[in-house]
Amino acid sequence: MQMIELSHRVSKVAPSSTLAITAKAKELKASGLDVIGLGAGEPDFNTPENIIQAAYRSMEEGHTKYTPAGGLAELKKAIIGKFKRDQGLDYQASEIIVTNGAKHALYTLFQVILNDGDEVIIPTPYWVSYPEQVKLAGGEPVFINGEEANHFKITRKQLEDAITPKTKAVIINSPSNPTGMIYSKEELAEIGEVCKVHNILIISDEIYEKLLYGGHEHVSIAELSPELKDLTVIINGVSKSHSMTGWRIGYAAGNEKIIKAMTDVASHSTSNPTTTSQFGAIEAYNGTQESVEKMRQAFEERMNIIFEKLTNIPGVTCLKPQGAFYLYPNVKEAAVISGYKDVDSFVEALLEEALVAVVPGSSFGSPENIRLSYATSLELLEEAIRRIQSFVESKSH
Repeated sequence: MQMIELSHRVSKVAPSSTLAITAKAKELKASGLDVIGLGAGEPDFNTPENIIQAAYRSMEEGHTKYTPAGGLAELKKAIIGKFKRDQGLDYQASEIIVTNGAKHALYTLFQVILNDGDEVIIPTPYWVSYPEQVKLAGGEPVFINGEEANHFKITRKQLEDAITPKTKAVIINSPSNPTGMIYSKEELAEIGEVCKVHNILIISDEIYEKLLYGGHEHVSIAELSPELKDLTVIINGVSKSHSMTGWRIGYAAGNEKIIKAMTDVASHSTSNPTTTSQFGAIEAYNGTQESVEKMRQAFEERMNIIFEKLTNIPGVTCLKPQGAFYLYPNVKEAAVISGYKDVDSFVEALLEEALVAVVPGSSFGSPENIRLSYATSLELLEEAIRRIQSFVESKSH
């Protein structure tokens, strides 16, 4: 049988490295090895009980059929209420689409705004799916290096220098995956001024907004002025904030024309977000937020303990995260003194010999770093750091 040729577009796409690392760790664990996986980007807490019960009740009450493609009216209302409470932003139902996770919101957004050759500016380090989704929509990712000295954030001048006649959008992810860094109000204002001058769409990925540490506050660029709100599409969801990764509920909020186009595409691709999950998400926003704060406090406690231990490892330096649930240390020197030519080789050996799975920074566009998720128990985190330190010290003697 003759092999069917795949599309040029899909041939450019790399698989998700974070999911690949997690799968490899699970495979080794299933074979009987005591692997500690620090690659997953999901909280280790169960979904709060009030959300589970709300979803269960919805099924008992017969809410098991199709919903509108863009999401239930009741859920859009809950999202509108959340924006008003948290950011002081006013949205209409026609300016919101509910999707199968925030990843699907981003994917659909790129499908409706990009023509072949359009450019999307992506700060480095970046979440692994941004460039691949841009390529799948026929666009071209343009990378700007967020310097470690500037807490991995881009500057106004860097953005100005990267803009071309083909620039369609810029992505801002704050708090950031993988770095945990946050853009200040002043930094966002400078980026916003550039986008206003050049009429560039701002894609503001705010999925980690509830996970903040050290007294830091989240600011959405859409808050800063009516003009910036009109230029911004906010991407968010309940996956990280309410430990609902498997429920697959995200959303986008922005220009009505863009949201309508996204809804039209969704109507032909997914029909609607899962009905039961939508009822769970309504409770997530309308019900008590006590569990959200408890989870945040637990992450902050873990991070403070592990950060100190991690930075005691020879050859490891790290900026202290301000949000999300990742540490993003620079381990270039640790790799060298351990006898490895690069960090990717170091990460591979770390999994095979020390049985600790982390994600290499090359997956995020910064090859000197690794990403460690602290969304697991403190006991496992401490054991993982102990193994990494033992690995480095044994190799460097």
